[in-house]
Amino acid sequence: MASLIFCPHCGIRPREEFTIKGDASLARPAPTAGPDVWYDYVYLRDNPKGRHEEYWHHSSGCRRWLVVERDTVTHLVYSVSDAALAKLGDQA
Repeated sequence: MASLIFCPHCGIRPREEFTIKGDASLARPAPTAGPDVWYDYVYLRDNPKGRHEEYWHHSSGCRRWLVVERDTVTHLVYSVSDAALAKLGDQA
């Protein structure tokens, strides 16, 4: 049986329609940051076990960016939200 993901725009869709794009908790360095800071940001990543937020792209659907909170061990999805709206909420 295929895994199903709830897209806030399209409803319940098969997992194969989505592409995982990486850690949603990372903060991008300032453009003036040194090469060491950029190297760490681009290449050095944690590989957490357990609950984690990731950017997912609904590449075969609405093509929106989503923030998916899931368990990296069980693959249980806890929440899905539109990434653009999540970012606006962070600025409020």
